[in-house]
Amino acid sequence: MAAASSSDSDSGRAESEASSKWLDAHYDPMANIHTFSACLQLADLHGDGEYKLVVGDLGPGGQQPRLKVLKGPTVLSESPLPALPAAAATFLMEQHEPRTPALALASGPCVYVYKNLRPYFKFSLPQLPPNPLEQDLWNQAKEDRIDPLTLKEMLEGIREKAEVPLSVQSLRFLQLELSEMEAFVNQHKSKSIRRQTVITTMTTLKKNLADEDAVSCLVLGTENKELLVLDPEAFTVLAKISLPSVPVFLEVSGQFDVEFRLAAACRNGNIYMLRRDSKRPKYCIELSAQPVGLVRVHKVLVVGSNQDSLHGFTHKGKRLWAVQMPAAILTMNLLEQRSQGLQAVMAGLANGEVRIYRDKALLSIVRTPDAVTSLCFGRYGREDHTLIMTTRGGGLIIKILKRTAVFVEGGGEAGPPPAQAMKLNMPRKTRLYVDQTLREREAGTAMHRTFQADLYLLRLRAARAYAQALESSLSPVSATAREPLKLHAVVQGLGPTFKLTLHLQNTSTARPILGLLVCFLYNEGLYALPRAFFKVPLLVPGLSYPLETFVESLSDKGISDIIKVLVLREGQSAPLLSAHINMPVSEGLAAA
Repeated sequence: MAAASSSDSDSGRAESEASSKWLDAHYDPMANIHTFSACLQLADLHGDGEYKLVVGDLGPGGQQPRLKVLKGPTVLSESPLPALPAAAATFLMEQHEPRTPALALASGPCVYVYKNLRPYFKFSLPQLPPNPLEQDLWNQAKEDRIDPLTLKEMLEGIREKAEVPLSVQSLRFLQLELSEMEAFVNQHKSKSIRRQTVITTMTTLKKNLADEDAVSCLVLGTENKELLVLDPEAFTVLAKISLPSVPVFLEVSGQFDVEFRLAAACRNGNIYMLRRDSKRPKYCIELSAQPVGLVRVHKVLVVGSNQDSLHGFTHKGKRLWAVQMPAAILTMNLLEQRSQGLQAVMAGLANGEVRIYRDKALLSIVRTPDAVTSLCFGRYGREDHTLIMTTRGGGLIIKILKRTAVFVEGGGEAGPPPAQAMKLNMPRKTRLYVDQTLREREAGTAMHRTFQADLYLLRLRAARAYAQALESSLSPVSATAREPLKLHAVVQGLGPTFKLTLHLQNTSTARPILGLLVCFLYNEGLYALPRAFFKVPLLVPGLSYPLETFVESLSDKGISDIIKVLVLREGQSAPLLSAHINMPVSEGLAAA
């Protein structure tokens, strides 16, 4: 019996391997590689046709970051890094032979450029001007006009209120104990204050040709909310673009000298679209959650959010589709099979799956022993289609796509469904059907005009009903699917002081809502409120939150008015929800 069960399991495993599109080339759970997709690159570093894997390794626990180069499953070279890597990129710097690509690694405020795995150039971000108030405080400390405790209190005040952040020197000083402050001030008071930003993301942009082996520029995103385009030969700043927030993901297409488009996903949850010679973003995509990945597939931007979903957008910000994932998205990257003309997006999930999508159609699922934290697909060694994955525990997985593999939407067989070949049982044409067809032919124009008139009348009635509902507050429900809200107001009391209670409810099924404001618009000659607006706490789905305030009637003539309630999101002027409250006549003032 045991032999039979073991033979069945072996045959089932062999059958699953035969039906799989991937060959298991290598798996090392103890490879000790901790990185993310932006720090993985495949490149022919020596120009010998042997593609190698470049890894910006964070190290276990974010300690001891290193630059590793792998050839096959073995580590070819390894060198320490001064700071944690942010991104890695390979690019051609010049047209001279031999055409070997250079390796750029962003780490801290610098970009380290290697050629033939040897240090070639180090580019440092330009320093930023320090805060003038901070500079004045350190000048006073240098002249011994203020003590360390006073310096700490004033620096904390600047950190809370000033728009320009403090320097690293001041931030380190604020972390010290009282006994260590005086020694720190004596050691650093003679040094000038330097404020340095760091690199958050990096990618490449073709300079003047669209060829695969064309010269490329480096595009850097910084913590100072800026994008820098570097010259590939002199490493000077060719262009500087300001953004409303810190960029974390970049996608670029086109050529710098001709025309290019740039998409930057930022920490404020928005994606900004920029074009050549544009100092400000041309379009903006407002996401309902934070982005966890950004991949360009042909002309579609695929965005992964921390709400476990993939979204497809055009370059003008129009949403095309959305797909819900079974688990949280940890990493994303592009899968390009040039022999088949295929471009798809790979998404590594927290449940140990790697899902491959073309638009919103599922092409394949790769299951791994551990959650995948970084992905890379391309030529590795002599194989054109290699999938490289690193896991949360530091493991390395290498799979090779079979040459006979064909990706089909839904994972089913190619061709039309069987139901398409079935003949439908069509009924015979009756006399009534023939007469109706003749009538439609003869009076087609009149019937169309009547239909259009009824349709316009229906739209008019719907618009009037909607406007009446807004004016009378009969249906105070949010009209946007992104912010599903419902508002109900209750007025209590005889006057002149009324108690106004707003019942705000999040009608979504699973997503909480945060960062809302409630604002009151009213006639200040008739009413007085303690606060004209206040913040709304976190709204858990399905619960009704009572928000109470008091309204004092100021009129002694027995008249009343409406109070308009607006629910807004912080940083936006357009209200998400509005309602009109008809206030009663104050009985106390009317009797007086």
